[in-house]
Amino acid sequence: MFLRVFPFVFIFFSLVSCSKFRRIEKSTDWRIKYEAALNYYENEDYYRSTILFDQILPIVRGLPEGEKVQFYSAYSQYYQGFYLLASHQFKVFYETYARSDFAIESEFMYAYSLYSNSPTYNLDQTSSLEAVVAMQNFINRHSQSEFREKATEVIDDIQQKLERKGFENARQYYKLQRYDAAVIAFESFSSDFPDSHYNEEVGFLKFVAQYEWAEKSITSKQLERYKLAQEYYIEFIDSYPTSSFLNEAEKKYGNSLNRITELAKK
Repeated sequence: MFLRVFPFVFIFFSLVSCSKFRRIEKSTDWRIKYEAALNYYENEDYYRSTILFDQILPIVRGLPEGEKVQFYSAYSQYYQGFYLLASHQFKVFYETYARSDFAIESEFMYAYSLYSNSPTYNLDQTSSLEAVVAMQNFINRHSQSEFREKATEVIDDIQQKLERKGFENARQYYKLQRYDAAVIAFESFSSDFPDSHYNEEVGFLKFVAQYEWAEKSITSKQLERYKLAQEYYIEFIDSYPTSSFLNEAEKKYGNSLNRITELAKK
């Protein structure tokens, strides 16, 4: 019996709730909307709190309530997943209420919203780069903030994402057998991320890409390109003498020595 009645009870209360919200929304008293918006926010009904906050924000701007409305409105957008809109609102908040107790948190959330909008490593990382800059600026300005540790974690996470993207982009040239472009991309990666854990594989692949490029080159270019492959091999084994890639690298290095000897006789 309860299971039969429950759907109707649920619908009834939903309609009552909807009707109550509509009455609040149509009210001409901003204070009623203000109190209702805070209540909806506390109950995690961010959709309704956003609607009411948006309605009263122009009215309360300049009033004591305006600060709280602006701040919670930004959080309401964030919790709904509207990260770019949230980042803008947090930025407006700390620029408008620079002396507020919420200003530092809002500045952090501006950067964190950009980070939350950051996509997976294989997509465009514009938002990630913006988040890194914003987080670093935050740390520089608020080195003793309670949010510093989280800000540092965010920067580290984005750094790993950017490393992964840079590595995969460079490796893609290698997979497509565009070996000349791969060598340049691997060199750029090592320069951009000198401490990356990918650099062992990058060093190996740079050597192999140069070796493959030499093999596929016209005869007049091969000697020069094999010699450059030798240089990359030496760089690689000097940096990673116990690498798991060493056996394969040594075979190709031996082949390159043989080819250099043959080409030098011509």
